[in-house]
Amino acid sequence: MGRGKGPGVGLGLLVMCFVLALTPVGEPVQSAGGEAEVEVPVVALTFDDGPRWDTTSWLLEQLELREVPATFFMVGSRIPGNEDLIRQMKEQGCQIGVHTYDHVDVTGLSQTDFDLQIGKTRTLLREILGEGNYWLRPPYGFVDQGVRTWSDGPIILWSVDPEDWKDHDVERIVASVVERVEDGDVILMHDIYQSSAEAAIRIVDALEEKGFCFVTVEQLMARQGIAPEAGVIFPERP
Repeated sequence: MGRGKGPGVGLGLLVMCFVLALTPVGEPVQSAGGEAEVEVPVVALTFDDGPRWDTTSWLLEQLELREVPATFFMVGSRIPGNEDLIRQMKEQGCQIGVHTYDHVDVTGLSQTDFDLQIGKTRTLLREILGEGNYWLRPPYGFVDQGVRTWSDGPIILWSVDPEDWKDHDVERIVASVVERVEDGDVILMHDIYQSSAEAAIRIVDALEEKGFCFVTVEQLMARQGIAPEAGVIFPERP
């Protein structure tokens, strides 16, 4: 397989996704020749619960081949020993966030306990990658007023959840996403399962065949004109 292209994905889409990533928010996206405005559907592929060396490293390799960025929300207790994977994520243009230290429900916590779960993980990431925002995705998507007040950044949820942890059925997971994903969606996956990693790559190839481009959550928010303010929930739930 050639670098930068999944099976059956044309060079035109690859160029268009590159143009999309470089086009300032609010400006129309033009074709490679600059002759016509085009509408390009974009989605964010996100992963929770990692890193895990074997599955996450394979996933990153496949994403790099396709030049597709993703967003990874780290469980802090899994970071030690996987520092090189996290550096690789950043080098590949992926976004990195926090999924607490112990994968706990953060609603109802005292501010001290909340800060331990989030702050300890952010500290580990800053020691590896340097200063950064490292946005929060709360486990199970549970949010209360305390989480919004203490998050120190946007709270990232999702709009498409194939529940890939349930049965590890790659065919079902792929279909669950591909059949209902729309422009602007945030897809939830988990990089600690090989079945999920395999499904994610098949989803990438299938959606690229349909003309979708992949961006990070931060890029998706920017495309939609949403400021990354503390306590903002993205995407908003109905």
